[in-house]
Parts: sequence; C-alpha cells; structure tokens
Amino acid sequence: MTDIQFETVTDGLRFPEGPIAMKDGSVILVEIERRTITRVHPDGRTEIVAQIDGGPNGAAVGPDGALYICNNGGFNWHESDRTGLRPHGQATDYSGGRIERLCLETGDLKVLYTASDKAPLKGPNDIVFDKDGGFYFTDHGKVRAREMDRGAVCYATIDGASIREIIYPIMSPNGVGLSPDGKTLYVAETFTCRLWAFDVTGPGQLGLQPWPQSPNGGRFIAGLGGYRGFDSLAVDADGNICVATIYSGEISVISPDGSSVEMIPCPDPFATNICFGGPDRMTAYVTMSSTGTLMKARWPHAGLPLEFER
Repeated sequence: MTDIQFETVTDGLRFPEGPIAMKDGSVILVEIERRTITRVHPDGRTEIVAQIDGGPNGAAVGPDGALYICNNGGFNWHESDRTGLRPHGQATDYSGGRIERLCLETGDLKVLYTASDKAPLKGPNDIVFDKDGGFYFTDHGKVRAREMDRGAVCYATIDGASIREIIYPIMSPNGVGLSPDGKTLYVAETFTCRLWAFDVTGPGQLGLQPWPQSPNGGRFIAGLGGYRGFDSLAVDADGNICVATIYSGEISVISPDGSSVEMIPCPDPFATNICFGGPDRMTAYVTMSSTGTLMKARWPHAGLPLEFER
C-alpha cells in the first residue's frame, strides 16, 4: 500500500466538499452546512466568497471563468463529539435542487436550471466540464424518512438554454469525471459503492448498454465490500479513478478496467472529495468533512488537468 501522509491546510469548516485547486495556490470549496463558497489560502486563512442558500455541493470552473454549483437544496444535520458533523436526510427547509452560476469577480449569483427535460432536479451533487464547454452532473436525489429518490445524470450548457437527462435511473449517483481522452464518463454510486463507465459518443451523448446487460446503460468497473460508500471522484493523468470513499474513510484508486484497486486510508470516515493541484499537479487536496478539515498530501501520480482551470 502506498504510504500517504496527510497534513492539515485548515480546519473549522462546516462539512466542506467540492474542492477546486486554483492556480494561485488557493482552494475554493463549498461548506454545505454553512451554506457558503469559501476560499482557503495556502497559509490556511479562509474567506467567504459567497453565501448560497440551500445546499451548495459540487462545483467547477466553467469556460467563462465563473463557478458552476450543484445545489442539493439542503440537508438536516446531526453533530456529536463521537461522529462529528454529518448530513441527515432532506432539510426541513428544503428549497429544491438546482444548478447555479456564481461570478467570482462580482459575486453575482444566478439560477440556471431547476429541472431537466424530464423532471425537477432533486439533489444535484457533482459536476465536470468537457472540452466543448458543456457539463455533466449527477442528481443524487434526496432521502426522506421512509423513501428516497431515484437518481439521474444530466448534461447541460452554461447559457441556461439546454439540459438533458442522459442516464436514468441510477442509484444514488455522486462522483462524476471524464477519462483523459474524454471518451469515457465515470459515475460513482454512493449507497451501492459501485463505479460505472459510460461510452461518450459526442457532447452529452452516450452509447448505453441495454437492460438486462446493464441496469443503467453503463459498464460495471468496480464495487467494494464492507460498509463503504462512494462519494466524489477525480481522475489522475494515468487514467486511474480516485474515488473518495465514505464510512470507511479512504481514497479508492481504481484502474480504468477495474482490475486494480488500492485503498489509501484517511483520518476521517467522511473523506468526501479529492482534487489535484500544485505546479506538478501532484498535491492531492481531500475534504475531511465530518471533522471540517481540508488536508493535503503528496500523491504518487499527477492529477488530470481539468478543462477550464483558473
């Protein structure tokens, strides 16, 4: 097992997720419980970039330099000395799922989408841009006391004019990413702890496998036993899929064909997101969400550059 040593960048965050490593050395992330977009400076200092109602979740920089945010509409929360902070079902003040655009220079916030071409958005979670400037995002859905939504994956444009549901149904989709050549879309399911691959045939176009060959049109890549759940993911330059794995607190490094899985232990059961930064892209930033910590480590492989980094 690779020996990875994590060090704290900052703490005191309120369930951080969606980290984006910026070229100036800072990291922009969301604090879901605090309902903010927050910038973490290299020295650990934090500043609030914007206050966002609902539940800001995954985020990515688009081709216009703005921040595009998956808003899950809000969670209820549970906190204790033993388990830290964790989400607990759909918020009592749930405001509906949506995709939002935040101008980082002016702070202007705009709602782009509240529904796909098929249904209202319930709990958008994670997002990735392709080279054409469109974006894929997962709609994880919401969990209530005796029921839960079936999830979906959508493709949309930044002008607010086009959104299409391209995968449905899929169980609790969370992390989403693209292979280095852009020809494969990866989607991680939380509650099944499974990773799926979908063949990309064009912008927002997938070659889906039929049922019963596949329950969602994808190719099964990997699944883990034990009490684990897949959260967000990032792809490295070698094409490996690095999936933040919750409950067990690990980063699962999975080869594209699923033949190799390496588990990197993390010091928080809710290690929820990973991104890569630094001059050589070999600094991994991981949100340790229940303890409210952003940590970093030297990674053995460089991360894949995202399409519209700033």
